Amino acid sequence: MLVGPLSERLRKRIRVGVVDFGPLSLRTVTRTGIEEGEENVDTNPVIETLGRRLRLAVVGGGPGSFIGAMHRAAARIDDRYELVAGVLSSDPERSRLAAIAIGIEPDRAYSDAYTLIEAEAGREDGADVVAIMTPNDSHHAYSMAALDAGFDVICDKPITNTIEEAMDVLAKVEETGLVFCLTHNYTGYPMVRQARAMVGSGELGEIRLVQVEYVQGGKADESDPDPGEGLPWRYDPVRGGPSLVMGDIGTHAHNLARFITGLEVTEVAAEVGHIVPSRLVDDYAGALLRFSNGARGTFWVTQTAAGIENALRIRVSGTLGSLEWLQERPTRLRFNPLDGPAEVRTPNGPGTLPISARATRIVSGHPEGFHEGFANVYSDAAEAIAARRAGLPVDPLALHFPNATDGALGVAFVDAAVASSAANGAWTDALGPFSD
Repeated sequence: MLVGPLSERLRKRIRVGVVDFGPLSLRTVTRTGIEEGEENVDTNPVIETLGRRLRLAVVGGGPGSFIGAMHRAAARIDDRYELVAGVLSSDPERSRLAAIAIGIEPDRAYSDAYTLIEAEAGREDGADVVAIMTPNDSHHAYSMAALDAGFDVICDKPITNTIEEAMDVLAKVEETGLVFCLTHNYTGYPMVRQARAMVGSGELGEIRLVQVEYVQGGKADESDPDPGEGLPWRYDPVRGGPSLVMGDIGTHAHNLARFITGLEVTEVAAEVGHIVPSRLVDDYAGALLRFSNGARGTFWVTQTAAGIENALRIRVSGTLGSLEWLQERPTRLRFNPLDGPAEVRTPNGPGTLPISARATRIVSGHPEGFHEGFANVYSDAAEAIAARRAGLPVDPLALHFPNATDGALGVAFVDAAVASSAANGAWTDALGPFSD
């Protein structure tokens, strides 16, 4: 069991690709999110740095895709990107029509990802960034091709289906120095970032307990999926990965726990399987966790809790107090200090810390949620990409987006949970290649 400081190798990899989190600033801001004496002027740091928006090409996320629409909206909210090229379907004609329908010029509506990458790399006005939102089994190939061609990459989670592929992507990011952003979008919520800053500033003391769960009900129906209609790619272990529930939402829960606490999950004792008797893929996982500082945790994810919508919840307890956040009530962060009354923190409310303030766009009392959190990940990545391209330092507060190291650690955790379950819940190393 790994307890105490992480290896220097892992610490270095957490800083891969300009993402050096550095010390968290403890400055507080006023209720508007603007420090006293600062002028409240809208700025676009990408245009200030490059003189233009970043040119974005999308791969995947065509007609009928929930996540594709989320990626494109996230890119647009803060006006950091211009959508210039795309492949929106594995069917060439459908892809072309779908790209044109969202405003892409016909000559940049490509038939496949490799054609897009080659053509855009050869254009003087070609894309700067490739965003990948395809089935999981293609993430590795498309990411590697884009990085090899000099594109910064934004990729939907999980980074890949296997740890070997994940480490391959990470090595390529290290080799090229390009930015790789993984869209664990819940890290973009203002109150998640507030929680991260509060933990980092020591307000909770030493972290001792972490409870994280992600509960959905969308697959509670035993007739889902309908075999007569052909299995969706997520139900195919080759395309969707070794565990449906772990790849789909388990990686989110694991990433959220790491993001807020700043700790690594070093060991896991898990049960992974299915609740629906006739189902052949995993729809449930429960686990005990051990963290890098000796803290203990519990982890529970399922998509079979009938009637539940999208209940991602985390509670973090330290020697000085506890924090609790629920995704379905995203503008409320509950803080229970050891020796004081309970407090509720809100976006741009009293006590807001800088990494939270930059994640909000409006004054306190106005709700922001899923779209805006997703946009924060895109916008922070845009600042890092623009700074890299201009050879300039980047605002450290823009560097809290998940990267290739986070992706690889997520895949290692999935593998460890599956292996632990196969060994009847035996404690299993959760760091994989990062344990050295």
